[in-house]
Amino acid sequence: MATYALFEIDWHDQNKAKEYREKFGPALDKYGGKTLCAGPPQVIEGDWNPARVVILEFPSTNAFRDWYGSPEYAPVLRLRREGATTKTVVVVEGPNR
Repeated sequence: MATYALFEIDWHDQNKAKEYREKFGPALDKYGGKTLCAGPPQVIEGDWNPARVVILEFPSTNAFRDWYGSPEYAPVLRLRREGATTKTVVVVEGPNR
């Protein structure tokens, strides 16, 4: 079952953000993940006002967890933790198709 991961990220170091984006793809690809969208959202209702939202899709929750804890993603994750404030990471399973 497809799994979707939502990240709320606010980058404060643009150099680390650039390096993160350059290294992010290969680590994601290896675990079957893909970026569905990334950028500043337009709030239609409510008072949630994130600077940047990223939504990723994985073949399963296990694939997400394998990627998130992988040795390929570890140095990329370190860049995000050093260069950004990550307020939220949420994972939800999608509908059966």
